[in-house]
Amino acid sequence: MIQIGNKTYELIVDHKNGWNQEAFKNRYSEVLDRYDYIVGDWGYDQLRLRGFFRENHPKAHKDSTIAFFQDYLNEYCNFGCAYFVLHKITQKQLQAQQQATAQIEKADKTRNHTQSQEESKEPEAVRRVVPLVPEEQET
Repeated sequence: MIQIGNKTYELIVDHKNGWNQEAFKNRYSEVLDRYDYIVGDWGYDQLRLRGFFRENHPKAHKDSTIAFFQDYLNEYCNFGCAYFVLHKITQKQLQAQQQATAQIEKADKTRNHTQSQEESKEPEAVRRVVPLVPEEQET
């Protein structure tokens, strides 16, 4: 998770190690707050940031939605450039993710605690000798 200003983002694509947190913080502008996705691409050692809306955003034009991302890369970015894509996480999504993480951690701790209790109760392993050749039956 990347926290900048009062917004939280998740790095969903990091092509050719394009993500650089320090460069992102230096280039970030509040104008990008309104977008659902931020694409950062590198050209001539300069980071360029561009915002995109989700596909069903009511105010979005065709070329400002994330569906236009591949066209943007092909038409406006240097061929083979390093880039990254950030997805904005809403407060509701962040809270749900934190709750899910807390539940997973709690379940994992409970499981580990139960396992260690069961392991301490187990008797030492008992060896069982199994003959390699079956015994002949009497006829």
